[in-house]
Amino acid sequence: MSAVVQSIDAKAAETEQELTDGFHLIIDALKLNDIKTIYGVPGIPITDFGRMAQEEGIRVLSFRHEQNAGYAAAIAGYLTKKPGICLTVSAPGFLNGLTALAHATTNCFPMILISGSSEREIVDLQQGDYEEMDQLAIAKPLCKAAFRVLHAADIGIGLARAIRAAVSGRPGGVYLDLPAKLFGQVMNAEAGRKSLVKVIDAAPAQIPAPSAIKRALDVLKGAKRPLIILGKGAAYAQADDDIRALVEKSGVPFLPMSMAKGLLPDLHPLCAGAARSTVLKEADVVMLIGARLNWLLSHGKGKSWGELPKKFIQIDIEPKEMDSNVEIVAPVVGDIGSCVSALLAAMGNGWTAGPSDWVQKVSTKREENVAKMAPRLMNNNSPMDYHGALGVLRTIIKERPDAILVNEGANTLDLARGVIDLYKPRKRLDVGTWGVMGIGMGQAIAAAVETGHPVLAVEGDSAFGFSGMEVETICRYNLPVCVVIFNNNGIYRGTDVNKSGGADPATTVFVAGSRYDKMMEAFGGVGVNATTPDELKRAVNAAMDSGKPTLINAVIDPAAGSESGRIGNLNPQSALKKKA
Repeated sequence: MSAVVQSIDAKAAETEQELTDGFHLIIDALKLNDIKTIYGVPGIPITDFGRMAQEEGIRVLSFRHEQNAGYAAAIAGYLTKKPGICLTVSAPGFLNGLTALAHATTNCFPMILISGSSEREIVDLQQGDYEEMDQLAIAKPLCKAAFRVLHAADIGIGLARAIRAAVSGRPGGVYLDLPAKLFGQVMNAEAGRKSLVKVIDAAPAQIPAPSAIKRALDVLKGAKRPLIILGKGAAYAQADDDIRALVEKSGVPFLPMSMAKGLLPDLHPLCAGAARSTVLKEADVVMLIGARLNWLLSHGKGKSWGELPKKFIQIDIEPKEMDSNVEIVAPVVGDIGSCVSALLAAMGNGWTAGPSDWVQKVSTKREENVAKMAPRLMNNNSPMDYHGALGVLRTIIKERPDAILVNEGANTLDLARGVIDLYKPRKRLDVGTWGVMGIGMGQAIAAAVETGHPVLAVEGDSAFGFSGMEVETICRYNLPVCVVIFNNNGIYRGTDVNKSGGADPATTVFVAGSRYDKMMEAFGGVGVNATTPDELKRAVNAAMDSGKPTLINAVIDPAAGSESGRIGNLNPQSALKKKA
C-alpha cells in the first residue's frame, strides 16, 4: 500500500472517530455522580451548557439572581447530603453567588459553585477581557476548597475532587472554575469517557475513639442536671432514629437549635425548648451534638449560661472545633451517626435515666411557659400582632407535619422559632449560623424541588425584599410554595420617624400599606391580603390544599416588633446623648 493511500486512510479514520467536548464531559460527569439538579442564572459563557444539560435530563432551574440560586443549592445540599450545584456566569454573576458559597461553608452545607470565567492568559496579564477577574483567587478564602479545570481531560478529576471536598469531613462550599475555552475543547469520546470519575465513598464514616466514648459517658453519668443540645449538624447527619434513642435512653432533657427542631417532636416530654433560659443557666453537664458554641449559644459563657459551673461534652467531626470558646472536658471526634451509635452501644442495658427531679423541674417550667404564652397565640386582632398570626401558623404546621417551614426576618424569625412546633426532622429551614437575610425564596424553591413536599415560607417584609423577585421563579416552575409576608411597613417596626424633620422617610420605614400579594398575581400565582388571624388561616390552608404558588400579605400592626428582634444587644448604641 502506498504512503499516499495510508495517509488518506488515517485521515478518514480520524474523521470518523467519535468526538466529545467540554460541554458534554461536564454533563456526563455530573450524571455519573447522580447529580440531577442545577440551580443558576444563564448567560455568557454558560448559556449553552444550561440548555444542553436540560436536554440530557438534568433539571436546570433558572433564577432571577445568582445569590438566590446559591442559597437554593446550599439548602439542597443540606437536605440531600449531596452537593447542591449553583451555576453562574463570570465575574458579577460569580460574585453574586459568592455570598451563598460563603454561607454554605459557614453553615456546613455541601455546595459547589460552578462559574464560567475568562481565559487564564488574558487574566494573568490583566489585558481587559470581558468580565475579567481572577475568580479562583477571590473564592479561595471563602470556601472549603477551590479548583480550576483548564483541560477537557481533567473535567472528571476536577468534579470528583469538588464533590469529595464538599461532602467529606465537615461539609462546606467548593468553587469550581471553568474558563470559557474549556467548554468547546474537543477530544476523543472514548478517552473522554475513561477520564470521568464516579466518586466512591465520598463521605466515609469517621469512627470515634473508644476512650472518647467512655470519657463522655463517665461525665454524663456524674451529672445532676444534664442537658443535650441538638444542632443542625445532628439534623444533617440523618441519624434520626439513633439520636432519638440516645435522648430517650439517657432520659436527658434536650434543647434543639432552630434547624434541629423536629429531630424529636417539639412536644416530646424531654424537650426543653420552652424552658431554654432555665436549662442553659442551671445545667451542670451539657452534651453538644452537631451544635457549636458560637454566638447563637452566647459562646458557652456569659449571663445566659448563669453562674453555675458546667462541663461540656462535644460531638463533632471537626477536631479544631473543640475548645473553641470554652474547655471541652469530653471531646468526641467523628461523624455524628457513628458517634451516637457508639454511645448507645456503650450505654448497654443498665443505663440509669437522667435525674428525675431535674427532668420534673424542666417539665414544670416548660408547661408554665407554654401556658403563659397560649392566650397570646389565640387572639384575633386586626391589624394582627406577631403572636396572633404565628398562633395560626403553629396550628397549620401541627396539622401538616410533612410541610417544610422556611423562616427569615428579625421579629418574624425570632418569634416563629419559639412559637411554631415541628414534628419531623429537616422540616425547618432558616437563616442558619450567619443569621443572613435573603435565604427565603431560594430555600423555598429548593425545598419544594428536592422533597416534593409543600413549603410554607414565613417572611418578614424586609427579609422578603432580598429575594422577592424569585416569586416569578416559583410561578414559572409551578411549585407548591405558600409565602406569608408579615408586613408591618418596615424593618423591625414601621413607626420610626426621620428625626431631622426632612421629607425623606426614616431609614427603617417602607411604603405604608404595600400589597405584596399583587406581585404573585402579576406572575399568575394566587395573591391574598389577610388582615386577621382567621383570614390568614383560611388563606394558608387553601394554598396548602391547592399546591398553587401563593403569596399572602399578612397585615401586621406597624408598632409590633422590637429593635433587631431578640438580638438587639448586637446593635451598638451611641454613647453620646443629644443635648436638650
